[in-house]
Amino acid sequence: MRSQTLVKLKLPDTPGIYIFRDYQKRPLYIGRATSLTDRVKSYFATDIIVTRGPRIVDMVTKATTVTWQQTDSVLEAILLESELIKRYQPSYNVDERDDKSSQYVIITEEMWPRVFLARARDLDQQLKEGTLQYVIKKSFGPYPHGGLIKVVLKILRKMFPFKDKKSLDARHDLFYRSLGRSPNSDDPAALKAYTRTIEYLILFFQGEKQQLRTLVEKQMNRCAKELKFEEAGRLKHLLYALDHINDIALIKEDDNRSGPDFRMEAYDVAHLSGMETVGAMVVSQNGESVPAEYRTFKISKNENNDLAGLEETLSRRLNHSEWTYPDLIIVDGNQMHVDRAERVLKARRITIPVVAVTKDARHKAAAFVGHPDLIVKYSKDIVALNAEAHRFTLKYHRKRRSLRL
Repeated sequence: MRSQTLVKLKLPDTPGIYIFRDYQKRPLYIGRATSLTDRVKSYFATDIIVTRGPRIVDMVTKATTVTWQQTDSVLEAILLESELIKRYQPSYNVDERDDKSSQYVIITEEMWPRVFLARARDLDQQLKEGTLQYVIKKSFGPYPHGGLIKVVLKILRKMFPFKDKKSLDARHDLFYRSLGRSPNSDDPAALKAYTRTIEYLILFFQGEKQQLRTLVEKQMNRCAKELKFEEAGRLKHLLYALDHINDIALIKEDDNRSGPDFRMEAYDVAHLSGMETVGAMVVSQNGESVPAEYRTFKISKNENNDLAGLEETLSRRLNHSEWTYPDLIIVDGNQMHVDRAERVLKARRITIPVVAVTKDARHKAAAFVGHPDLIVKYSKDIVALNAEAHRFTLKYHRKRRSLRL
């Protein structure tokens, strides 16, 4: 897709979601934005390969058009983005689908339903094992980037006061009742109103905002006719809140994550005079290590040959196409190590930048080889992940050696 096509689309300067589509109109990538026009324009910047990585560059090249849907707030864009990614599973949204911090919003099936977050991997495991300790009435998500959905729930709890996971603790619940964030479960008359609140919350998560407004307005008028002025006032306040959602906290949180979703993998090889040769891979996402995705490899041949060890390690890693490919590969060594890694990638027709970290006599990073633009932008992260790869590989090597003793 070319930037000239973007000019004709006339995207608005409003929150919403955007969808890059291929020539068959199939979604390639779904994203959200505080400003649709600014966010989509960023994909056509001259430094796109540095800021977004080669995978996103490939996506933009394959895309033929962009469609979008405006929302009234960033909060609604976050919820809509997650729902559409779940529905269409776009191939270039792999990081959003695999994010280890992903969370579900859970609404329980109880007299006084509770609303809380559950980590996706924990919930999936508990459902599989049959060890879940509550009944699910509704679930929404998973939402990538757990910090963002936590802010969403804090905002929604002001609009739809609900009981959270710890509300079974009387002292905890009393505290949130005092803040107006939880209903008074000691009052039987409050149950009917709370049941409606949960129904309203479900409609909001489902994106049925217009239907929600209609129901709230009808209930407000009914309460006014029945002289229930306090309840009518509360519903009037909810209508106002629906039309004036405070996005400031969300925009701040989103800005902290608005940089590229950049994944790095670093590799190292360890042996003792060619014995107990091992290789390892460590992973970082946006500068944060992801230990759950670290991998070790027992090299098939014991020989004093780091290049051969690197080739086998990288080849075996690439055999796992189900693992998310990185935006940058880091190796320990020099130009020869870069060349060997690129040879492995080329044989599989995979294009991923490779950078080598060259060490001095004290095994400290002394120089880099390859892709100066990426080195300038990510130098600290590259050095840190290279050191982590060395530590993790050496730990595995020592473990292998101890088994021989």
